[in-house]
Amino acid sequence: MAAAVGCFALAGLALPLDVGAEYGDIIMNREAEKAEMPPVVFPHWFHRIRFKCKVCHDDIFVMKAGANEVTMIKIIKGEFCGKCHNGRIAWAPLYCDRCHSGKSQFTIAPSQGGGALP
Repeated sequence: MAAAVGCFALAGLALPLDVGAEYGDIIMNREAEKAEMPPVVFPHWFHRIRFKCKVCHDDIFVMKAGANEVTMIKIIKGEFCGKCHNGRIAWAPLYCDRCHSGKSQFTIAPSQGGGALP
């Protein structure tokens, strides 16, 4: 019993910070808070139930934590999330709060005029 409690205690040390994500979400914060923006909460399972893994891996994203240097400039240029979030396939990266939704000391105004999420 003590060993099991110890394992759970150690496992707790490896859990990511709670920034408002749901199970299966990926938190991207390498650049966000440096730029005084909330972390990005990427709803991996939301995308996964709609698309097969090969749609994004390995042509768009490398399946290794920290291996993808995602920046807003690259997204706007059509890399990473911008491959689909370009205003034609999916909504354009104009609505900051749709992605930058993690808990943070930084806040941003809610999107205006973008309508409901598709």
